Amino acid sequence: MQQGYRYRLAAPVGGGLHLDFHPDLTPETMLALGVFGGKYMTDCREEFPDSWFRHARLAPGARNPSLNYFGVDASQPLRVWRAKGWIHPDDPRGWFQWYCRYFHGRRLPGEDERQIGRWKAMRRHVAQVRRYCEPGDIWCRCRQRQALLHWAYDGRKI
Repeated sequence: MQQGYRYRLAAPVGGGLHLDFHPDLTPETMLALGVFGGKYMTDCREEFPDSWFRHARLAPGARNPSLNYFGVDASQPLRVWRAKGWIHPDDPRGWFQWYCRYFHGRRLPGEDERQIGRWKAMRRHVAQVRRYCEPGDIWCRCRQRQALLHWAYDGRKI
């Protein structure tokens, strides 16, 4: 999807995160739990540490929502993200690609703050899960919990 893209690593892997950005999950953990139907990042593994993919639940072919932790589809197609203007040219796959690169150490002033703002906006889903689900019932609102996993919130612990 993206060829010849290069960037400078300005922070250590997993370090130097913005003060307002406290994700529950690392990219490695997200991939191991099962996100995006196992289809995300299957063609750019060489960009990131091998450890991120050791236990990743990846689809060998088409996207497979059964690979998601909650076994449900909680994604909008990339075309929807493009139509809404949510895609930055440096990260044509969207938020998770930005997060993987940010966690890996890339910094993009302005874009980092925009994406962190989008991440923070997902807290409304945390509040809804807490409001409508009994504590400990992780299978209540599975699509919403899966969507939270896609945004590095641990939907299993809400």
